[in-house]
Amino acid sequence: MDASDGRLIENFVYFGRTLRAAGLPVGPGKLLDAVEALRTVGLARRDDFYWTLHSVLVTRRDQRPLFDQAFHLFWRNPQLLERMMGLMLPSFRAPDEPQREEIARRLAEAMAGERGSDDPPVEETEIDAALTWSDRELLQHIDFEKMSAAEEAAAKRAIAALHLAIRPAATRRYRSDPGGSRIDPRGSLRASLRQGGGAIPLRFRERRRRRPPIVVLCDISGSMARYSRMLLHFIHRAAAGHDRFHAFLFGTRLTNATRSLRNRDVDEALAQVSGTVTDWSGGTRIGACLAEFNRLWSRRVLAQGAIVLLITDGIDRDGGEGLAAEMARLRRSCHRLIWLNPLLRWQFYEPKAMGARAILPYVDEFRPVHNLESLADLAEALSKPAASPAARPQVRPRSTPLIAAEVP
Repeated sequence: MDASDGRLIENFVYFGRTLRAAGLPVGPGKLLDAVEALRTVGLARRDDFYWTLHSVLVTRRDQRPLFDQAFHLFWRNPQLLERMMGLMLPSFRAPDEPQREEIARRLAEAMAGERGSDDPPVEETEIDAALTWSDRELLQHIDFEKMSAAEEAAAKRAIAALHLAIRPAATRRYRSDPGGSRIDPRGSLRASLRQGGGAIPLRFRERRRRRPPIVVLCDISGSMARYSRMLLHFIHRAAAGHDRFHAFLFGTRLTNATRSLRNRDVDEALAQVSGTVTDWSGGTRIGACLAEFNRLWSRRVLAQGAIVLLITDGIDRDGGEGLAAEMARLRRSCHRLIWLNPLLRWQFYEPKAMGARAILPYVDEFRPVHNLESLADLAEALSKPAASPAARPQVRPRSTPLIAAEVP
């Protein structure tokens, strides 16, 4: 494979850009690896070409349908016309038909963007209309599950610009402060010795204030797959702006992703996370994963008033077995426990799942996490003091709906 093979290299670069625009984390490094792999395997068979690119560019199970459709659309599958004709005929809608339509829409937008990259620029006219919402305001309220590829890209840029002002907390150590509320005995005696010991000028001190550690426990199971990608961008942004930040991902097992998310490039960081985690979009064992966290990591990371962000929908494969005891231990080990649940976007959400009912009594705050507005509200809440124990959410009877607006 060399540059003499027509425009193959150029088309291959366009193919990588299409995948990236459609949502796959394909960077220059992966494209170079794919080119080297193609030089080794060769282009004698179409199947070899397909699976070589698949082995290099696809890192997660949920990326397979997107890559498959992009490959056959971009490289001119002979049966493409039959597929398109079949979409025009009435047919039975399978359970995964909406997902296929969503993938097709994202691919169409990505390929349209590539085709329009060489078009001459068009002058835009701004119109100031009263009583209308801007695109940015509309983007704040769109559910992550319903976003198109362009909207996802805009949401990722908004998350990268999100400012997380964590409220500093008082520590046990003191520092000299002329306006402090406590007398500093050592400082006063030192000042007296410097003046000959005839008088004792008073010196004051105040507690040091430092931002508390942030610990994120994020569910990456199948029920959370549509939100985990965007939430990982938020976790990466939080890790970049905080010196004491720890991130753990869990599905059927617990994975420490702190070191991977320290990478400044978000695409490289998520690629490292994808290579580390082996239980993407699988089941959920919340109780077992929390037990492992409490046994191996809680004493290391939950110190000095740590804040824990538990991101999960509360759906547990084990039916909440042992989850209440682990949640109680986790609550005793941290200063503030916030549960972020994308299902809380529904107005009359009710925690009927056993896992959700086991989690709720031990959390300080219960918040939705399904769009940019919810992430901005979370960032604002972290800059304020924790709610009092009397304001913690309680488990309500199943006959009474739990309204999101009533949850602090």
